Amino acid sequence: MAKIHVMDEILANKIAAGEVVEKCASVVKELVENSIDAGSTEIKVELKEAGTKEIKVVDNGIGMDKEDAVTAFARHATSKIIDEDDLFNITTLGFRGEALASIASVSKVVLLTSTGNVGTKVVINGGKLEENVPFETIKGTSITVSDLFYNTPARLKHMKSLYTELANIVDYMNKIALSHTDIRFTLINNGNVLLKTDGSSNMLKVIHSIFGYDVTKKMLALKGENDDYIVEGYTSLPEVHRSNKNGIITLVNGRVVHNTQIIRTINDSYHSYKPDNRYPITILNITVDPHIIDVNIHPTKMDIKFSKIEELCLLITNIIHDVISTKTLIPEIEVKDEEPLVNSDIVYEKPKYVEQTLDLSRVEEKEEAKVETLFKEIDEPIKLEIRERLPELYPIGLVHGTYIICENEIGMYLIDQHAAKERINYEKVLNALANPVHEVTSLLFPVTIELSNNEYIVLKQNMNILTDMGFKIEEFGINSIIVKEHPTWLPVGNEDLAIRKVVEMVVNLEHNFKLERFRDSLAALMACKMSIKANTMITKEEMEHLIDDLRQCNNPFNCPHGRPTLVKFTNYDLEKLFKRSGF
Repeated sequence: MAKIHVMDEILANKIAAGEVVEKCASVVKELVENSIDAGSTEIKVELKEAGTKEIKVVDNGIGMDKEDAVTAFARHATSKIIDEDDLFNITTLGFRGEALASIASVSKVVLLTSTGNVGTKVVINGGKLEENVPFETIKGTSITVSDLFYNTPARLKHMKSLYTELANIVDYMNKIALSHTDIRFTLINNGNVLLKTDGSSNMLKVIHSIFGYDVTKKMLALKGENDDYIVEGYTSLPEVHRSNKNGIITLVNGRVVHNTQIIRTINDSYHSYKPDNRYPITILNITVDPHIIDVNIHPTKMDIKFSKIEELCLLITNIIHDVISTKTLIPEIEVKDEEPLVNSDIVYEKPKYVEQTLDLSRVEEKEEAKVETLFKEIDEPIKLEIRERLPELYPIGLVHGTYIICENEIGMYLIDQHAAKERINYEKVLNALANPVHEVTSLLFPVTIELSNNEYIVLKQNMNILTDMGFKIEEFGINSIIVKEHPTWLPVGNEDLAIRKVVEMVVNLEHNFKLERFRDSLAALMACKMSIKANTMITKEEMEHLIDDLRQCNNPFNCPHGRPTLVKFTNYDLEKLFKRSGF
């Protein structure tokens, strides 16, 4: 008797659902993408209990006739590709024909759809067709998914909390709204509006709806292209950053994607402008010929493969660097009004959550005008004229031997003298490493360093890195070296420690060693050792000299580790602090 048999279609769909339908957000994603592919200009998502009870997606797309309304739930049924050649020219969000069949197999589904003539109602329960009848409805499609995973208990018990499910859905809806700014999106949970966009094709307005005014006013417009890619979008000033990568959103041909290499490139573009363990808010919309990307590598279609990704990463790096390098990046200390404008937000209080929504009727006209002005200012072309990035600053005192107080006609500034000196020394050492002149100093007492046998082997293989920098090193017994000369940029008084740190860095080289990265790490380390420490009193002349040196830096606004070197209080904010502004 044969042991191998073909699985029942419903069983096969339940197995497929394990890949396609992971959580409530997966259902929302698949249904919303179908609505977009149907040419919708308005899409509404309504949830009950964060989607665990019910998910309803309503659109005004082209709709389906009676035959297609049923066929759509068959496995591998799709209108988006016909033959093998179509796989290499995919312009729709969906194409695999698995989503509806998978969703219907693990839930109860009610579909109402119309092409503008007589509508159709389809009811499917656990993958079984129960009803297919004519039904009066407007043009478009409404699909309701309820009791998700009710017939797969193992999957049901592993669903996350309402907070997590809702957060995942909100995250996806935010991203798809940014990807399709010409569509009006509405997201409602338990009757509360969480997201509402106007479909005006203005990405900055969507950013404002998601992140609020305070973030939006600190976004920078991005735009650039090469022979294969067009990249545009917005990125935050370095002072605006998050503890995770969720604020980095990449969109490719209208598809929300997650590509590790691109995310790393975006973050690396901010190197030394922010802490390395923090991430900017960046929305990049990448337009590319479908022939040079592959979206068919995962059922969720969230990851894709790029041809010529090195060229894309270089383009992204250059665009972000060019924008940041033209800005005065001094964080401004703002004094908040007592009753600030409340923006759309979700405030979670475990174990339950409270939703707060923006009542547009309460937004004053002056606030709306302020936002409209902001959109125009951010989208203005960036002027690349040569100018001083650091304004004239006049030191007038020192606080706790750490913060230099400065003033000018605009306001008051505080400079972290250690961070500022770190930046000055960092660029000095980095320049010396990139352009060695072999100015060296002999050690009165040579430094002897003993290593383990494996460390010694690594050092021997990379000895040229040290000699090229100006170190004179000789073998000294078994697994030992002696350093007799060193470059002049080592910190005075700490030569022994600095030499040992440099040798340690060479010994711990990564397999994918890059000289530029090594130089950067070494320069940051040396700069810290060479700089003024906190609680160190300096004279006014020394303050003026430090400010002059800082002004000559390529990036005078951050230390090598990304911390700000100075902050600003405007005259207006100082007056607000002391209630002198008359507001």
